[in-house]
Amino acid sequence: MSLAADTFDYARARALMVEQQVRPWDVLDERVLDVIGSVPREHFVPESHRTLAYADLALPLPHGERMFKPVVEGRALQALQLDAGDDVLEIGTGSGYLTACLARLAREVVSLDIHADLVDAARARLAALRIGNVHLEHADAFTWDNRRRFAAILVGGAVDAIPSRFVEWLEPGGRMFVVRGRAPAMEAVQLRNDSPASRIESLFETDLPYLMGAAPKPTFRL
Repeated sequence: MSLAADTFDYARARALMVEQQVRPWDVLDERVLDVIGSVPREHFVPESHRTLAYADLALPLPHGERMFKPVVEGRALQALQLDAGDDVLEIGTGSGYLTACLARLAREVVSLDIHADLVDAARARLAALRIGNVHLEHADAFTWDNRRRFAAILVGGAVDAIPSRFVEWLEPGGRMFVVRGRAPAMEAVQLRNDSPASRIESLFETDLPYLMGAAPKPTFRL
């Protein structure tokens, strides 16, 4: 680790991120703000980018993945409207940072990632912080054999259209945060599994890498 990283005041940077980035972006849920203000994001950032852990940036991860910007993380967590007794599914573990935040807000988190090395790295980071209410799986969400339902689902990559199988994993009244559409104007939404039909609320525009297997199919023109 570099001298700059050793001497960097992460706690101050974290507090400034909450007050100058996340809260002004309409994240007003105090539980969410408390979690973002306490989980050490630098612990989940690749070492070469550690001093940028609290910058308004989508930091790179292996396999072309990216961490959400802090403001998007805050809005995603807020959109799930989590209670302490909720069980949550995360599709796309990534660095494990949002997994840690979800674990602080909910009863249990099941988190899937298609990349085994990301799962292993996230497992080590969560263990180092003694976060134990998480079950990590190396799995493809599009072939995962699951009959369980969850109070909330956080999708960690964009989709062209929201897969019906994801909606089927929600309890009645359950909430999903997902980004859908096509770059450069993708739409972050909250989907609520209401009866007789799901209800979708548009939250903001953004641009994310696609979840593997969820990109638009190429079209061919003569």
